[in-house]
Amino acid sequence: MHFSASSLNFTILPYQVGVQPPVTKPNPEFLTDIGEEGMRALLDRFYMGLFESPIKALFPKEIDVMKNAGQTSADFFIQICGGTPYFNQNRGAPQMGRRHAPFAITPDARLHWLICFEEALQPIIDEKQSSEENIQSFWDYINVFSVWMINARG
Repeated sequence: MHFSASSLNFTILPYQVGVQPPVTKPNPEFLTDIGEEGMRALLDRFYMGLFESPIKALFPKEIDVMKNAGQTSADFFIQICGGTPYFNQNRGAPQMGRRHAPFAITPDARLHWLICFEEALQPIIDEKQSSEENIQSFWDYINVFSVWMINARG
């Protein structure tokens, strides 16, 4: 799945066992452009996509619990994009590998996760809420971040 926007490249980085590519944080301007509320709306769309996705078994079964998880994730992404460190304030240091360890995240689950994120980004693209450069930097971050979260074969 790829958007038709001219310079956006949402190609999914191939997963290679044992290779953890370097992570570059997204441009802080992405958060500046969409604001905290825009980030919260993005993560709400994303989590609602996950709630209906082929990997929904990895997530809470109750919609209100899922929505709360989305907002916790929004705290993380606001922080990683240079905003208020809500995640650290509310949950401690991210340590995402450790936090995701209880869940079997396979390369295939990663692909579904990224597809849901790509779909959630579509309104930001369509409404030109941020520059293509900033959207691309956000995509590049989650693309690599998702490789780091794989912890199971499948």
